[in-house]
Amino acid sequence: MSLYNFIDLLQVAKQREFKALGSFNLHCLEMLPAFFKAAEKTNSPLMIQISTGTAKYLGYRLLVDAICSLSASKNVPTCLHLDHCSDLAAIQTAIDAGFSSVMYDGSHLPIDENIANTRRVIDMARPRNVSVEAELGAIGGSEDGKVVALEEIAFTPVEDARRFVNETGVDMLAISIGTVHGLYTGKAHIQHQRLAEITQATGTPLVLHGGTGVSDEDMRLAVRNGIEKVNVGTEMNVQWVARCKQTFEKGKVNDSVRNFLVPANDAVTDVLVEKIQLFR
Repeated sequence: MSLYNFIDLLQVAKQREFKALGSFNLHCLEMLPAFFKAAEKTNSPLMIQISTGTAKYLGYRLLVDAICSLSASKNVPTCLHLDHCSDLAAIQTAIDAGFSSVMYDGSHLPIDENIANTRRVIDMARPRNVSVEAELGAIGGSEDGKVVALEEIAFTPVEDARRFVNETGVDMLAISIGTVHGLYTGKAHIQHQRLAEITQATGTPLVLHGGTGVSDEDMRLAVRNGIEKVNVGTEMNVQWVARCKQTFEKGKVNDSVRNFLVPANDAVTDVLVEKIQLFR
Protein backbone atom coordinates (compact mmCIF):
# COMPACT_ATOMS: atom_id res chain seq x y z
CA MET A 1 0.00 0.00 0.00
CA SER A 2 1.42 3.39 -1.01
CA LEU A 3 1.33 6.33 1.36
CA TYR A 4 -1.46 8.90 1.12
CA ASN A 5 -0.95 12.64 1.13
CA PHE A 6 -3.00 14.65 3.61
CA ILE A 7 -5.77 15.67 1.20
CA ASP A 8 -6.37 12.11 0.04
CA LEU A 9 -6.22 10.74 3.59
CA LEU A 10 -8.72 13.37 4.78
CA GLN A 11 -11.18 12.11 2.18
CA VAL A 12 -10.76 8.55 3.50
CA ALA A 13 -11.35 9.86 7.03
CA LYS A 14 -14.56 11.62 6.00
CA GLN A 15 -15.82 8.52 4.22
CA ARG A 16 -15.40 6.76 7.57
CA GLU A 17 -17.35 9.53 9.32
CA PHE A 18 -14.43 11.39 10.88
CA LYS A 19 -14.53 15.18 10.67
CA ALA A 20 -10.77 15.65 11.20
CA LEU A 21 -7.50 13.74 11.28
CA GLY A 22 -5.26 13.39 14.29
CA SER A 23 -1.59 13.72 13.37
CA PHE A 24 0.55 11.91 15.90
CA ASN A 25 4.23 12.49 16.69
CA LEU A 26 6.40 9.39 16.41
CA HIS A 27 9.51 9.64 18.59
CA CYS A 28 11.04 6.18 18.08
CA LEU A 29 10.40 3.02 16.07
CA GLU A 30 9.36 1.14 19.21
CA MET A 31 6.20 3.27 19.34
CA LEU A 32 5.16 2.45 15.78
CA PRO A 33 3.10 -0.74 16.39
CA ALA A 34 1.06 1.14 19.01
CA PHE A 35 0.00 3.69 16.39
CA PHE A 36 -1.30 1.04 14.02
CA LYS A 37 -3.06 -0.82 16.81
CA ALA A 38 -5.00 2.36 17.64
CA ALA A 39 -5.94 2.86 13.98
CA GLU A 40 -7.19 -0.73 13.77
CA LYS A 41 -9.24 -0.38 16.95
CA THR A 42 -10.98 2.76 15.67
CA ASN A 43 -11.18 1.90 11.95
CA SER A 44 -9.36 5.18 11.35
CA PRO A 45 -6.80 6.15 8.74
CA LEU A 46 -3.49 7.13 10.30
CA MET A 47 -1.37 10.26 10.02
CA ILE A 48 2.11 9.96 11.50
CA GLN A 49 4.31 13.01 11.81
CA ILE A 50 8.05 13.15 12.30
CA SER A 51 10.23 15.99 13.52
CA THR A 52 13.46 16.70 11.67
CA GLY A 53 15.33 15.53 14.77
CA THR A 54 13.61 12.14 14.71
CA ALA A 55 14.07 11.86 10.94
CA LYS A 56 17.81 12.42 11.28
CA TYR A 57 18.01 10.02 14.22
CA LEU A 58 16.18 7.13 12.53
CA GLY A 59 16.78 7.93 8.87
CA TYR A 60 14.23 9.24 6.39
CA ARG A 61 14.22 6.13 4.22
CA LEU A 62 13.97 3.72 7.16
CA LEU A 63 10.87 5.56 8.38
CA VAL A 64 9.25 5.40 4.95
CA ASP A 65 10.02 1.69 4.52
CA ALA A 66 8.81 0.73 8.00
CA ILE A 67 5.58 2.72 7.77
CA CYS A 68 4.82 1.53 4.22
CA SER A 69 5.30 -2.07 5.36
CA LEU A 70 2.97 -1.73 8.35
CA SER A 71 0.41 0.22 6.35
CA ALA A 72 0.25 -2.60 3.80
CA SER A 73 0.24 -5.48 6.29
CA LYS A 74 -2.38 -3.85 8.54
CA ASN A 75 -4.42 -2.43 5.63
CA VAL A 76 -4.42 1.01 7.27
CA PRO A 77 -4.35 4.04 4.91
CA THR A 78 -1.43 6.11 6.19
CA CYS A 79 0.19 9.49 5.63
CA LEU A 80 3.79 10.23 6.66
CA HIS A 81 4.30 13.93 7.40
CA LEU A 82 7.47 15.93 8.13
CA ASP A 83 6.53 18.39 10.85
CA HIS A 84 7.84 21.92 11.63
CA CYS A 85 10.70 22.14 9.16
CA SER A 86 12.29 25.43 8.12
CA ASP A 87 15.13 23.81 6.14
CA LEU A 88 14.28 23.46 2.44
CA ALA A 89 17.08 20.93 1.94
CA ALA A 90 15.61 18.69 4.67
CA ILE A 91 12.17 19.01 3.06
CA GLN A 92 13.65 17.92 -0.27
CA THR A 93 15.32 14.96 1.46
CA ALA A 94 11.97 13.91 2.94
CA ILE A 95 10.21 14.20 -0.42
CA ASP A 96 12.94 12.20 -2.15
CA ALA A 97 12.75 9.51 0.55
CA GLY A 98 9.02 9.05 0.04
CA PHE A 99 7.31 11.21 2.69
CA SER A 100 3.81 12.00 1.48
CA SER A 101 3.33 15.31 3.31
CA VAL A 102 5.63 18.10 4.54
CA MET A 103 5.37 21.25 6.60
CA TYR A 104 7.33 24.37 5.86
CA ASP A 105 7.42 26.48 9.02
CA GLY A 106 8.14 30.09 8.16
CA SER A 107 6.06 31.48 11.00
CA HIS A 108 9.14 33.23 12.42
CA LEU A 109 9.61 35.20 9.19
CA PRO A 110 7.89 38.31 7.81
CA ILE A 111 4.75 37.27 5.95
CA ASP A 112 6.16 38.12 2.49
CA GLU A 113 9.17 35.85 3.05
CA ASN A 114 6.97 33.13 4.56
CA ILE A 115 4.74 33.23 1.46
CA ALA A 116 7.71 33.15 -0.94
CA ASN A 117 9.35 30.18 0.77
CA THR A 118 6.06 28.29 1.07
CA ARG A 119 5.54 28.69 -2.68
CA ARG A 120 9.02 27.26 -3.27
CA VAL A 121 8.13 24.21 -1.17
CA ILE A 122 4.86 23.77 -3.05
CA ASP A 123 6.79 23.83 -6.32
CA MET A 124 9.01 21.06 -4.92
CA ALA A 125 6.14 18.97 -3.57
CA ARG A 126 3.27 19.17 -6.07
CA PRO A 127 4.96 17.22 -8.89
CA ARG A 128 5.46 14.36 -6.39
CA ASN A 129 1.85 14.43 -5.11
CA VAL A 130 3.08 15.54 -1.67
CA SER A 131 0.81 17.79 0.41
CA VAL A 132 2.17 20.96 2.00
CA GLU A 133 1.34 22.56 5.34
CA ALA A 134 2.45 26.05 6.34
CA GLU A 135 2.14 28.07 9.55
CA LEU A 136 1.05 31.65 10.12
CA GLY A 137 1.28 33.23 13.56
CA ALA A 138 3.46 32.20 16.50
CA ILE A 139 2.34 29.25 18.64
CA GLY A 140 3.89 29.24 22.10
CA GLY A 141 5.76 26.47 23.87
CA SER A 142 8.49 24.02 22.91
CA GLU A 143 8.56 21.73 19.86
CA ASP A 144 11.64 19.59 19.08
CA GLY A 145 13.97 22.09 20.73
CA LYS A 146 12.35 25.19 19.21
CA VAL A 147 10.96 27.47 21.92
CA VAL A 148 8.49 30.34 21.56
CA ALA A 149 8.09 32.23 24.83
CA LEU A 150 4.58 33.08 25.98
CA GLU A 151 5.20 36.80 25.46
CA GLU A 152 6.16 36.06 21.82
CA ILE A 153 2.89 34.33 20.94
CA ALA A 154 1.24 36.05 17.96
CA PHE A 155 -2.33 35.07 17.09
CA THR A 156 -3.08 34.63 13.39
CA PRO A 157 -4.82 37.69 11.86
CA VAL A 158 -7.81 36.77 9.71
CA GLU A 159 -6.82 38.97 6.77
CA ASP A 160 -3.25 37.64 6.80
CA ALA A 161 -4.62 34.09 6.67
CA ARG A 162 -6.81 35.00 3.69
CA ARG A 163 -3.88 36.57 1.86
CA PHE A 164 -1.53 33.70 2.69
CA VAL A 165 -3.86 31.02 1.33
CA ASN A 166 -4.76 33.05 -1.77
CA GLU A 167 -1.11 33.69 -2.65
CA THR A 168 0.25 30.20 -1.92
CA GLY A 169 -2.55 27.70 -2.53
CA VAL A 170 -1.20 25.75 0.43
CA ASP A 171 -2.99 22.47 1.26
CA MET A 172 -3.43 23.19 4.98
CA LEU A 173 -2.58 26.08 7.27
CA ALA A 174 -1.52 25.88 10.91
CA ILE A 175 -2.84 28.85 12.85
CA SER A 176 -2.26 30.34 16.28
CA ILE A 177 -5.54 30.52 18.23
CA GLY A 178 -4.49 29.81 21.82
CA THR A 179 -2.87 26.38 21.92
CA VAL A 180 0.65 25.82 23.27
CA HIS A 181 3.22 23.25 22.18
CA GLY A 182 4.17 20.83 24.95
CA LEU A 183 1.33 21.77 27.32
CA TYR A 184 0.29 18.86 29.53
CA THR A 185 -0.16 20.35 33.01
CA GLY A 186 -2.63 23.13 32.16
CA LYS A 187 -5.53 23.99 29.88
CA ALA A 188 -5.36 25.80 26.56
CA HIS A 189 -7.82 28.63 25.89
CA ILE A 190 -9.03 28.46 22.29
CA GLN A 191 -10.14 31.59 20.42
CA HIS A 192 -13.12 29.97 18.71
CA GLN A 193 -14.39 33.17 17.10
CA ARG A 194 -11.03 33.82 15.45
CA LEU A 195 -11.01 30.22 14.22
CA ALA A 196 -14.49 30.53 12.70
CA GLU A 197 -13.53 33.76 10.93
CA ILE A 198 -10.33 32.26 9.51
CA THR A 199 -12.26 29.21 8.30
CA GLN A 200 -14.72 31.44 6.48
CA ALA A 201 -11.95 33.63 5.04
CA THR A 202 -9.74 30.80 3.71
CA GLY A 203 -11.90 27.78 2.87
CA THR A 204 -8.76 25.67 3.46
CA PRO A 205 -8.14 22.85 5.96
CA LEU A 206 -6.81 24.38 9.17
CA VAL A 207 -4.37 22.76 11.57
CA LEU A 208 -4.36 22.88 15.36
CA HIS A 209 -0.87 22.50 16.79
CA GLY A 210 -0.44 21.80 20.49
CA GLY A 211 -3.42 19.44 20.77
CA THR A 212 -2.34 18.26 24.22
CA GLY A 213 -3.96 20.42 26.89
CA VAL A 214 -7.09 21.14 24.86
CA SER A 215 -10.26 20.00 26.62
CA ASP A 216 -12.50 17.48 24.87
CA GLU A 217 -15.26 20.10 24.62
CA ASP A 218 -12.91 22.66 23.04
CA MET A 219 -11.51 20.03 20.68
CA ARG A 220 -14.94 19.05 19.40
CA LEU A 221 -15.90 22.71 18.94
CA ALA A 222 -12.63 23.48 17.13
CA VAL A 223 -13.26 20.59 14.74
CA ARG A 224 -16.80 21.83 14.10
CA ASN A 225 -15.41 25.31 13.39
CA GLY A 226 -12.94 24.23 10.72
CA ILE A 227 -9.95 22.40 12.22
CA GLU A 228 -9.29 19.34 10.05
CA LYS A 229 -5.85 18.30 11.33
CA VAL A 230 -4.97 18.10 15.02
CA ASN A 231 -1.37 17.57 16.14
CA VAL A 232 -0.88 15.45 19.25
CA GLY A 233 2.51 14.50 20.63
CA THR A 234 3.31 15.53 24.19
CA GLU A 235 0.59 13.49 25.88
CA MET A 236 1.76 10.28 24.21
CA ASN A 237 5.39 10.99 25.01
CA VAL A 238 4.63 11.72 28.66
CA GLN A 239 2.67 8.46 29.04
CA TRP A 240 5.33 6.42 27.24
CA VAL A 241 8.19 7.76 29.36
CA ALA A 242 6.24 7.40 32.62
CA ARG A 243 5.38 3.77 31.88
CA CYS A 244 8.95 2.97 30.79
CA LYS A 245 10.30 4.43 34.04
CA GLN A 246 8.03 2.10 36.00
CA THR A 247 8.85 -1.06 34.06
CA PHE A 248 12.59 -0.48 33.75
CA GLU A 249 12.85 0.25 37.46
CA LYS A 250 11.18 -3.06 38.32
CA GLY A 251 12.93 -5.11 35.62
CA LYS A 252 15.98 -7.35 35.86
CA VAL A 253 19.03 -6.87 33.68
CA ASN A 254 18.45 -10.19 31.90
CA ASP A 255 14.76 -9.49 31.09
CA SER A 256 13.81 -9.01 27.45
CA VAL A 257 13.69 -5.31 26.63
CA ARG A 258 10.38 -5.79 24.81
CA ASN A 259 8.75 -6.63 28.14
CA PHE A 260 9.65 -3.14 29.34
CA LEU A 261 8.22 -1.51 26.24
CA VAL A 262 4.89 -3.32 25.80
CA PRO A 263 3.15 -1.48 28.70
CA ALA A 264 4.47 1.84 27.36
CA ASN A 265 3.11 1.08 23.90
CA ASP A 266 -0.24 0.06 25.38
CA ALA A 267 -0.42 3.47 27.05
CA VAL A 268 0.30 5.18 23.72
CA THR A 269 -2.45 3.16 22.02
CA ASP A 270 -4.91 4.23 24.72
CA VAL A 271 -4.06 7.91 24.18
CA LEU A 272 -4.45 7.62 20.41
CA VAL A 273 -7.78 5.80 20.65
CA GLU A 274 -9.13 8.46 23.01
CA LYS A 275 -8.02 11.30 20.72
CA ILE A 276 -9.21 9.66 17.50
CA GLN A 277 -12.68 9.19 18.95
CA LEU A 278 -12.95 12.98 19.42
CA PHE A 279 -12.73 13.51 15.67
CA ARG A 280 -15.82 11.48 14.70
